[in-house]
Amino acid sequence: MRSSEQNRRTVRIISWVTAICLLGDSMLYIVLPVYWASFGLQGLWQVGILLSINRMVRLPLNPLVGWAYSWLPKRTGILIAVVIACLTTLAFAIASGFWMLLIARAAWGAAWSMLRIGGYLTVLEVSTEDRGHLLGSYNGIIALGSLVGMLAGGVFADLLGVRMVALVLSIITALGFPLAWLFTTSHETKPSSSSKEPTKQALRRGLLHPYALLTLCSGLIIAFLFQGLLNASLSSLIDIQLSHRAEGLIIAGFAMGAASIAGVVQALRWGWTPLLSPLIGAWSDGPRGRLPLYFVTLVLAIAGMLFLSLPLPFAAWMIFLIMVLAANTALNTLSDALAADAAAQGTHTVAYMTTYTTILDVGAALGPLAAFTLIETYSTQGITLLSATMLLLLSAAWFLLRRHIQVKPFHTASM
Repeated sequence: MRSSEQNRRTVRIISWVTAICLLGDSMLYIVLPVYWASFGLQGLWQVGILLSINRMVRLPLNPLVGWAYSWLPKRTGILIAVVIACLTTLAFAIASGFWMLLIARAAWGAAWSMLRIGGYLTVLEVSTEDRGHLLGSYNGIIALGSLVGMLAGGVFADLLGVRMVALVLSIITALGFPLAWLFTTSHETKPSSSSKEPTKQALRRGLLHPYALLTLCSGLIIAFLFQGLLNASLSSLIDIQLSHRAEGLIIAGFAMGAASIAGVVQALRWGWTPLLSPLIGAWSDGPRGRLPLYFVTLVLAIAGMLFLSLPLPFAAWMIFLIMVLAANTALNTLSDALAADAAAQGTHTVAYMTTYTTILDVGAALGPLAAFTLIETYSTQGITLLSATMLLLLSAAWFLLRRHIQVKPFHTASM
């Protein structure tokens, strides 16, 4: 039997491996829109493609990665992902031109699929009653990688040059290889050959179980609203709110624009995630379960979205925006924990978590497509009221299903 401390150590290691691999990707979201000419690009439209192609390739690749993990030891998958992440970051230090960088970004999409699905499966393997806490810790450490990558891009690009920043981050990413090796030697990750693979009919029944299906729908909605819709439109929402102030926002004698404020808010969110996510996950592991906390967080998010649609003073509006983003952090961890619970109670663990990961990517990809259409047509209220409505419907669905779950629990036999 593995101790809880060993389990936490295993999750911390795979989390830090993933965080290190994220450094280069996060840096690009800061430097590419500004220094695109330094990479031999011809225009901002190529920047948009480069920053989105990694997500697009994950949609068809996730099922393949899930299938690979059904027979491939995670040792091999994680190590391959680290090598790809290192090479794709190095490409932005030594390569130029749209097509070379497009190949690198597509390869990074494959690496992220292997890291994300491998991480979910690792938490499932080592967790029992502490699944929420471990998933919260996993998400929190990953957020540190994104935060450091963005700060490195924003602070050192002007000082060292974008090529040098990419080179340094690729070297740091290479250090993830021995860390990944430590993970795989401390935790045997080879799939069990004795476990019987679920039939297609059993898998279909499991995925269509009301609890499993609603968990997938929850992930889709949360990813669509927060990772896609809100992330893509955050600067625009702040800009619209600032336009109501004739003098703009002055802090310590400096005028701050929407982009600067959005950057500060995003940094705050990445900064509190390592603290808030494990705490939320641990609370959800308690005797009352995850759903009561999930309901409370949904209510907070709904209330915050409704207040954001009102013509409030800018300071009050920002308070509700921060409340919504904090609720988003909690909802990400709780949604992951609910999905992990559903996967752990069936015989289709790899297939279910692969489906869940793909659902998140679909939601995050659809969000930006809807964001600016809503802003142009309905202004700020288009996003906030749609978000509040969808979250309200999600809350109602879970409330109705909870009574069903209490009478007929979701377990392996129902698969």
